[in-house]
Amino acid sequence: MKELVEYIARAIATHPDDVKVTEEEEEGEIIIKLEVHPDDKGKVIGRQGRVAQAMRVLLRVAAIKEGTRTSLEIV
Repeated sequence: MKELVEYIARAIATHPDDVKVTEEEEEGEIIIKLEVHPDDKGKVIGRQGRVAQAMRVLLRVAAIKEGTRTSLEIV
């Protein structure tokens, strides 16, 4: 799942080398933290959060296939 978020963020970002994705597990839920260059933050979030919401939906689908729960935080 970490690779999925990283792939999408790198495709969107102007500075793909500054994309950092970390994964933490907390109370049975996987928390994925996405860090991007400050100039790319708006692109990753999208208008009214549509891009971020789409990434969260894709993550949820991948998590259901693996039988876990996930959440995405954009830092």
